[in-house]
Amino acid sequence: MPRIGLPQASSVRLLVFLLFSIQLVSMGAMEMSGPFWPVHLRQLTSNDALFSFASTAVYVGPMLGIILTSAFWGRIGDRHGHKLMMIRALAGLSLTQLGLALSSDIWVILLLRFLQGAFAGYIAPAQAYGVSIEAPSRRARLFAILQISTNVGSLLGAVVGGLILDHATFFWINIVASGLCAVCTVVAALALPNVAPVKKAPLAGKPPLAPRLLNPAISWLLGIMGLLLLARMLPQTSFSLYVGATFEVSNAMVGLCYGLLALGFILCATSWSRYFERRNPAQTLQAMASIVIGLVIVTAVAGLTRQPVVFALAYFIWGLLLGATTPVLTALISRSVDNSRQGQVLGLAQGVSQTASIIGISLGALLSQVYGLEHIFLYVCLAYAIALVPLMLLRHKPLGIADRAGE
Repeated sequence: MPRIGLPQASSVRLLVFLLFSIQLVSMGAMEMSGPFWPVHLRQLTSNDALFSFASTAVYVGPMLGIILTSAFWGRIGDRHGHKLMMIRALAGLSLTQLGLALSSDIWVILLLRFLQGAFAGYIAPAQAYGVSIEAPSRRARLFAILQISTNVGSLLGAVVGGLILDHATFFWINIVASGLCAVCTVVAALALPNVAPVKKAPLAGKPPLAPRLLNPAISWLLGIMGLLLLARMLPQTSFSLYVGATFEVSNAMVGLCYGLLALGFILCATSWSRYFERRNPAQTLQAMASIVIGLVIVTAVAGLTRQPVVFALAYFIWGLLLGATTPVLTALISRSVDNSRQGQVLGLAQGVSQTASIIGISLGALLSQVYGLEHIFLYVCLAYAIALVPLMLLRHKPLGIADRAGE
């Protein structure tokens, strides 16, 4: 199929909606099995040590795969087109889900989960493709929309997966997920236009030079984004235990509190992105510092309160504030390099996100085991306070972040 240039502005909104829909369905398909892997693995072994290892590795494996390969796939996308990388990722998801449906050996399952992260990794190429069709001023909104699709897909996928497991076996969860990803692969291949990779034009009479990817601005922003994600993931493994033990509420209330974070993000992420579209990088960093201060306060309230309603409200506000963090920082990172390296830098950002998530989950579990559950949200508060330090330094000493989309 021949490559074409950028689509007309009138069709961009339709393409962004299509990206949103593909990501919602494919990420929802992945999350159909997400909450239920321990249940399935428990049925496959009576060895407690193996079960404990596998229950962690089945979640960490895909993250490790993404960490190791996301920047590589991003470079390939920069050279040959990000649509091709989206198709590769969706096909990889479909094939690995099919393999998981047919596998009953724990070690094969863990290998397939690792390969799923290594060869699939859909989010970064979808972001890079979106950057190639969207106006530079709307990048924060683009990333917010795509992250909303992931959150909505995660919520719906978990519900659908539970319904399937109530009426069928775990096999059918993976079969349905494989089929949905296959449909998404076909839709992406047929409905999304090819966008030619951006070539860095050399100066007259001079050979092209490889631009430096990790400039100070990107390094600082990646570090800040990583710290914020680490803080977010600290209570991941102990959330239900903490809420149940601290407030003595029903499982339904625990689930409601957990969902309020995603709901807050979904409701306001695009509003935050519109707010930041009107601000330059220096103003964005100043506003981001205020938002992180808000995160410090709201997580301190969540950690100190013993009233379930106050905790639920704090969790919802936490979600509202989170809508202004990752999408906006990702947009700043994207704007710090020219369009010829979007796949690589967004793949690198995805790798940093996965690394921070693994560290946050592991550190949160360790802190809960060593020091108890009761202080977990105060650790989150402390982590946000630590993340505030480099953000304040960057705010007072701008590093020349600029919108380079036109290069």
